[in-house]
Amino acid sequence: MSRPTAGAGDGADLPATDVDGLREAMAGVGYLTDDALATAMFLAVRMGQPLLLEGEPGVGKTRAATALAELLDTPLLRLQCYEGITASEALYEWNYPRQLLSIRLAESRGDDLRDDDLFTPDHLLARPLLAAIDHPGPRPAVLLIDEIDRADDEFEAFLFEMLAESTVTIPELGTRRARIPPVTVLTSNRTRDLHDALKRRCLYHWISYPGPDRVAEIVRRRVPESAGWLAERVAGAVSRLRGLDLLKAPGVAEAISWTTALHVLGVVDLDVAAAERTLGTVLKYDEDLTTARTVGLAEMVGGG
Repeated sequence: MSRPTAGAGDGADLPATDVDGLREAMAGVGYLTDDALATAMFLAVRMGQPLLLEGEPGVGKTRAATALAELLDTPLLRLQCYEGITASEALYEWNYPRQLLSIRLAESRGDDLRDDDLFTPDHLLARPLLAAIDHPGPRPAVLLIDEIDRADDEFEAFLFEMLAESTVTIPELGTRRARIPPVTVLTSNRTRDLHDALKRRCLYHWISYPGPDRVAEIVRRRVPESAGWLAERVAGAVSRLRGLDLLKAPGVAEAISWTTALHVLGVVDLDVAAAERTLGTVLKYDEDLTTARTVGLAEMVGGG
């Protein structure tokens, strides 16, 4: 495979000159990638293009952005999307207490106060999108727009200008353009389809659930204090649970949580009793707990 190297674009500097170097550097901050994801992240930074990560919950989409911010040694600015989120909630709001204080000070001095005196940068509270645009550097901030599929079409449309031009418009202050455009990562659990216009502005990667060996390696890195054998046993058990007809199949995040719980309890063997005590860390619906118990926890944990 031909791999892009340094100089592929005008994006941020990376502590890696190629995709393999990025994979090694990401592993150094505790995040394991395959070649395809490492390539997508490398191109997103070097090309200065947003990266849309889709996949099932718990496969490491959000962690990819946080690890990238660690790697670049730059702030992570996270916007958690939800149904009904508005542009102003994501971009900025006016500091009403400070505006009120300015009004009272002006009244006490007998000064005339105009609207322009109240709607100034000093009275502005930046939310994640504006903070990413205004970030002074020297490296670009990592902007994480998390679970964009939870927002509505109107909010997606609002993002177009920012993603395409790294600009936002504040009616009272005009257009703000990023001096150092952020590295933008969007995540989606694909609860709904995103607009084609949004996807066109992004690089795209689907993060699949990794195999048991990769899950075990991830767990060992995230829970290094646990016994060495525990990661393999948990990864195998989670893989078997994923083969059941569950409402919410466990992901990597649940494997990490389960391993942590077992370690905290001092478990020395992942047997049926230990699985029963801690099953709520990996399955989050009563129906799924019932399904696992009906199939048999001994089968799920590999016989203990």
